[in-house]
Amino acid sequence: MILSALALTAADTAKTPAVQPEYSPTQRQFWSLQPRGKPAVPEFAAAAGGGWVRNPIDAFILAKLQTAGLRPSPEADRPTLIRRLYFDLIGLPPSPEEIAAFTKDSSPDAYEKLVDRLLSDPRYGERWAQHWLDVVRFAETEGFEYDRTVHGLWRYRDYVIRAFNEDKPYDQFVREQLAGDEIAPEDQNALIAAGFHRLGPVRRNAGNQQVASSRNEVLTERTDIVGSAFLGLTLGCARCHDHIFDPISQKDYYRMQAFLAGAEERPVVLASQQEQDAWKETTDKLNAEIKGIRKQLGQLADGAVKEELERKIAALEEKLPPPLPAIASIRTLDEPTPVHVLNRGNYDQKGAAVGMRALGVLQPDDAEELPLNAPNPKTRLAGWLTDPNHPLTARVMVNRIWTSRFGKGIVNTPNDFGMNGERPSHPELLDYLANEFVANGWKVKPIHRLMLLSNTYRQASSTPMSETAAAKDPDNRLLWRFSRRRLESEEIRDAMLTVAGKLNPEMHGPSVMVPVDEELVGLLYAPKQWQVAENDAEHHRRSIYLIAKRNLRLPFMEAFDQPALLTSCARRESSTHAPQALELLNGGLANEMARALAARLDGEGTTAAQQVERAYWLATGRAPTAEERALAMKFIEQQPLSEFSLAMFNLNAFLYVN
Repeated sequence: MILSALALTAADTAKTPAVQPEYSPTQRQFWSLQPRGKPAVPEFAAAAGGGWVRNPIDAFILAKLQTAGLRPSPEADRPTLIRRLYFDLIGLPPSPEEIAAFTKDSSPDAYEKLVDRLLSDPRYGERWAQHWLDVVRFAETEGFEYDRTVHGLWRYRDYVIRAFNEDKPYDQFVREQLAGDEIAPEDQNALIAAGFHRLGPVRRNAGNQQVASSRNEVLTERTDIVGSAFLGLTLGCARCHDHIFDPISQKDYYRMQAFLAGAEERPVVLASQQEQDAWKETTDKLNAEIKGIRKQLGQLADGAVKEELERKIAALEEKLPPPLPAIASIRTLDEPTPVHVLNRGNYDQKGAAVGMRALGVLQPDDAEELPLNAPNPKTRLAGWLTDPNHPLTARVMVNRIWTSRFGKGIVNTPNDFGMNGERPSHPELLDYLANEFVANGWKVKPIHRLMLLSNTYRQASSTPMSETAAAKDPDNRLLWRFSRRRLESEEIRDAMLTVAGKLNPEMHGPSVMVPVDEELVGLLYAPKQWQVAENDAEHHRRSIYLIAKRNLRLPFMEAFDQPALLTSCARRESSTHAPQALELLNGGLANEMARALAARLDGEGTTAAQQVERAYWLATGRAPTAEERALAMKFIEQQPLSEFSLAMFNLNAFLYVN
């Protein structure tokens, strides 16, 4: 077990006599709760496969393959590798010119140079940030009936993008999100990072968040995401009773919640006092008028007068000034919310009061509770989580990185390292990577680089599955080939924009609302919540900059498995169903981009043959086969170029990465 980073000083409280252990030795023995091992890298003679081993990852993978009587696949060709790297690292397709340059580069370090270039590309931060935003269920609205916008929360999204581009150490990244307001209360960047606590859905009770039920839901949300995102544990399962499977008591759940009980939401307005006063004066005046008209409306039946009053309200609402620029953050309460063990999780059935303490199964038996009013509670929690010897934090993060690179995690339940989660396929490799992660200053990019430079990552995906491999490892858990994957919803949309020559590369800034069906807008609590960007160029921004609204997801994105933003998404699922084909054939986005691609092909190719060749290189990263070329030429003879362009967006070669 790790040493507690929350040990009390003499000023906090006196030591109590030894108590009965809360957790048995058996409960403490589960693999993920054990200290990380220090596994030796397997060694191979050249004749036994050593020539395939480029780095330690390959050694661990090959050892398992040989034990199973399997062997790795050959390396993928260069057009396949560059397309794989581009989508995995920056989420966009390479241009035909970039593919040609890489294919012709005969230098021995051509692949390594490409990896390094993409890791330093600003678009890397945009791509990797989406993985993290999935994990922390990032949204800019609160969900439930009102789905109120949390103004300024887009700044958190930009903070994450910049953090990954700068390769901010992960331990610092965790501390800033959990306790930025305590660590640097005057630092805007730290306050933005602490917006992590504002990301969950919030049920409003006529706007009052201090009623007990609402406050309890907020604290529950914030506690559960700490368990999922950082610990990789289903901590929330202990809210109503002791965890059925994992050694987490209900009391420990509320002790963890106590670290968060002293914080409440806080908008930090980025305007002068004079600007705030002017905004308030205008807003109060208009709202008073609206309130007066609504009172009149309540006294009228249907009729022309009522319709006229409704038009007046709409006109006045249009005059309301937009919210002042702000940071969505948190602040410390004068008195923390008392925390009790709740009977069955019911806020009105309070049991024993508790203070702050990290999970007991990871601490000595005599670890003490901190009182609720102990200073800097979130900093203490962050310190415990980022202790270099913590058995979970580093393992969980490197497993997330592995999942993004290989499609499945070493632990294939990235948010559940507990009893109900899957066991690691390569436990020694997981510990090796976690050790490297911590030893190298918690830097994320070197771990990416180690994985990407391995021969394991470079394997072909299209190698015919042998009967032996199919029988022994049908899910490719031993990684005897690269697993082909369908592009995620954001990647498909961004690839369409790129191939069509329409992608707006502008980075950062307020989120964008794009045109959607009026029927969907009409379902919102207030249709004014959806204000389409006036500048058409904004509609073509990367998908990460589109508004993340809980009660209105774009149909295209939803069809291709964009998560619902209500709970942590540890790994994107990939489904196949009819609405996807309908979106790709009949959807507004697909047809708009098909017309743009047709115009691009018409300008870049003077003959039909040249247009077909160019279209395949743009959309699939390769030349068409002889059969594809013949079919395309015949199709173009009978159909408009825009229809051929639309067909390109429907190809598996466009939608999948090999």
